[in-house]
Amino acid sequence: MKNNLFRRMGMKLFGLSIVLTLGVVFIGGPAQGQIKLRYANFPPSTTFPCIQMDRWKAEIEKKTDGKVKIETFPGGSLLGAKNMHEGVISGIADIGAFPFSYHPGKFKLMDIFGNQFGWHNAAAASATLWDLFEKYDFESVKNVKILSLFTISPAQIMSMKPIKKMEDLKGYELRTSGSWVKALDLLGGTPIAIPMSDVPEAIQRGVVKGLISSLEVMKDMNFAAHCKYVTMCYLPVAPWVVIMNKDKWDSLTPEIRKVMDTMRREHSIWTGQYNDRHEKEAMDWSIEKYKVEVIKLTPDELKRWEDKLKPLSTQDLNVSEGKVQGKAFLDDLLQLKAKYSKEYAK
Repeated sequence: MKNNLFRRMGMKLFGLSIVLTLGVVFIGGPAQGQIKLRYANFPPSTTFPCIQMDRWKAEIEKKTDGKVKIETFPGGSLLGAKNMHEGVISGIADIGAFPFSYHPGKFKLMDIFGNQFGWHNAAAASATLWDLFEKYDFESVKNVKILSLFTISPAQIMSMKPIKKMEDLKGYELRTSGSWVKALDLLGGTPIAIPMSDVPEAIQRGVVKGLISSLEVMKDMNFAAHCKYVTMCYLPVAPWVVIMNKDKWDSLTPEIRKVMDTMRREHSIWTGQYNDRHEKEAMDWSIEKYKVEVIKLTPDELKRWEDKLKPLSTQDLNVSEGKVQGKAFLDDLLQLKAKYSKEYAK
């Protein structure tokens, strides 16, 4: 009788072990075949470069039915702005995002793109940037896979005093970066190059009297509390790129590569359009909460600014990247700019 009892207990334990084993296999099976990718970014998680990162992650995971799992690292938690490019190449991160302007001289044709002014929205600039990439075989990015390209919205002036004419900028200290440094210098202002994260304290201490940037920061970083004036002058956009480690890309299945490839242009333009929507929301909020005044330059005054900035837009046209000449690149850029400015007119 005892033997029968032990036998029945043994069978139950054996059956339970089978169920547990199958459960582990069932739960663990998909994860074992899952591809995990690390996506690094350096701005805070609430800013647009990370909003687009989260959107891309969600879309890829959905379109691959969970076969790809993406872990995001915002705020420089894996790679910082300056070492993002090399960090992805070396495999510290599988994917990374950064603005080309953080590497002046390294991406020669993108320097030309970043010197153009007069854009009225990021959607047109992002569509232009993507079409140029598709047309030209850029030598500077051959060692990585391009996943998307986009720009921020056009840069404007946020200031503590009204800027209504060029003379108002004389000696006026504004935080700038990239091509905006040269632009402000040409206009007679005083560029101060400091990290964006240091700007709130610099404004409070009087080190700078405002900044040049796209306008979403009026809300995202609460600059509207200090900068009561915004001058619409349409200074250059900043082009961004999202890259993937080439070996990691080559290791993906053709099906997954196809999903990512079909997302590239659509996501690039989505990001530009998101920037434009978010900027409008930020300015509506700034006007309502802080009574920020928006200054539109007169047509004659805007023409004065454009004339001053012409040397910026045509500098470095003697550069080349592979077989691509700077002058030909600019000619195509301006044609696409005219086309997409009409298509994405506000």
